Amino acid sequence: MQKDVTLSVSQIAEQVGLSNTPCWRRIQLLEKEGIISRRVALLSSEKVGLNVTAFVQVKAGKHDDKWFKMFAAHARNLEEVIEFYRMSGEYDYMLKVMVTDLKAFDVFYKKLVSGIDLSDVTSSFSMEQIKYTTTLPIV
Repeated sequence: MQKDVTLSVSQIAEQVGLSNTPCWRRIQLLEKEGIISRRVALLSSEKVGLNVTAFVQVKAGKHDDKWFKMFAAHARNLEEVIEFYRMSGEYDYMLKVMVTDLKAFDVFYKKLVSGIDLSDVTSSFSMEQIKYTTTLPIV
């Protein structure tokens, strides 16, 4: 299902060696337990005009819960942020950002830094995507 969610239950059942009903029950259980968190369509970023991927690293302006909650809410609300992580190491947070072009990134950057106390922000731009997958390495 990680590679093709459009497969029917009978197709999946055949691949895993089960009959339809037990296969369907297992899928339902995976959803109930949150192992399958959602089913989505993956879009081509280039075909929808999102040609620039940036990785933005942020050093916190403060290291307290109030600041974190404010920053997290602020970053989550920026639609250009498609992934957001708290990190170990020199920078505290990393954001994966997708925009149409550098002008759009500049608009995003100004929104990101406005009204938030940040110690440092640095950005790196992806030159080429070597590998991309949504499939988790479950063996």
